[in-house]
Amino acid sequence: MIKSFRLQLTFWYSLFFTLVFVLFSVFLQGLLSRTLYARLDDKLDSEANTAAGIFQEELDEAHGDAKAAAQEAVSQIRVRSLLIAIFEGKQLLAASAPVERRELLDLAGQAAQGGKPGVLTTAPLSGGSGARCQARPFSIRGRPFVLLAAESLDSVANDVGLLRRVLLLTLPVIVLFVGAGAFLLANRSLAPVRRMAAQAKTITDRNFRSGLDAGGAGEELRLLADAFNELLARLDRSFATMGRFVADASHELRTPLAVIRGEADVALAADRSGAEYKESIAIIQDEARRLTRLVDDLLNLARVDADEVKLEVESFYLNDLIAECCRSVQPLALAKNVRLECPCGEDVTYRGDQELLRRLVLNLLDNAIRYTPAGGEVSARLEAAVRDLSIVVSDTGIGITPDDAPHVFERFYRADHARSREQGGFGLGLSIVKWIAESHQGTVQLRSRPGGGSTFTVLLPN
Repeated sequence: MIKSFRLQLTFWYSLFFTLVFVLFSVFLQGLLSRTLYARLDDKLDSEANTAAGIFQEELDEAHGDAKAAAQEAVSQIRVRSLLIAIFEGKQLLAASAPVERRELLDLAGQAAQGGKPGVLTTAPLSGGSGARCQARPFSIRGRPFVLLAAESLDSVANDVGLLRRVLLLTLPVIVLFVGAGAFLLANRSLAPVRRMAAQAKTITDRNFRSGLDAGGAGEELRLLADAFNELLARLDRSFATMGRFVADASHELRTPLAVIRGEADVALAADRSGAEYKESIAIIQDEARRLTRLVDDLLNLARVDADEVKLEVESFYLNDLIAECCRSVQPLALAKNVRLECPCGEDVTYRGDQELLRRLVLNLLDNAIRYTPAGGEVSARLEAAVRDLSIVVSDTGIGITPDDAPHVFERFYRADHARSREQGGFGLGLSIVKWIAESHQGTVQLRSRPGGGSTFTVLLPN
């Protein structure tokens, strides 16, 4: 099997052109044969008309002696390889050459009986390639005659044979030239592919943006280069996101670890009272909890990226789930002096992963309470429509600037890093919210303005 694509193109192009040439040769040979036969039939028809006219004149001069008139008429037709024979009924009156073939006599007899001309390709007249015969019936003063004109097919066979030999001799030369041309054409057509392959070998994770240059290649190769460049752009964004994710994760992990290590070093540096040890352990416990929550979020996002999270779909009341989430975060709202309202309304049934949707609502409520100052208000409500359900979480907090709004669902993104760390955020909550919504075929929308609060709307198909 040929593995080289260039050789495959050469082979198939050569095979196709050879097949076309053979078919053209067959067509040309057939066309030439039909043309030569038609020309021969015209010649026989002309000579038969001439001989019939001469025979009629000679019959008048011979006072009805058909045999003498036929011999005189045949003697005046001097065409090489042409046979002229005149019959009266089935009786041969005269012929320019011996008529021995039974087919000729039968043709003449059929023409005499039917009164219609006939054409016959028969065996050789005298060792040739065969003969083309034409029988023409006519009558003079009520007497029936048949004029038989026949000519050897040697000239036709010679012309067709010459064409066949020329084509057979030409075929190998043409195939050779076609193969060479096909190889050069394939080589030139694949030159941009080799150039792009050489460019691709130089691309690493440090120069994704260089891409491939199709140059003057055809449209198909330019489409391939564009698709490959789009792939490189996506890989570049993925690597950048991965690098930023690792850097941010390392930074977030380093902070609680540093606090835990520092508190442990301080506690072990000297003898302390039980209250001081208890205070240090409490700090370590808080940072350990914070670290545990961060690791859990990272593991969940890693499972999401690996497509290992499977939804456990079940039916439940979505309004009850929102009410439970509001009760869970009520202590956090009271601690910050934030009023929390959850007008969930009547029962609404939904099929989905209850635990994931609970985490979605909790993340939105936790986010709203953290960024709402004392005296503010946070609300969560469920709106049911014909085609979808809406979970709307609003707050009267600090809001989000237009520049930050497009990025709030990115991992580890925080508009105010210092304040977020101080409030215990990692920048992963909204990323998880977006993933949970999309895993339920839904979307998350944000409406916010600085100082005017924020509204997150999760649309779920009903």
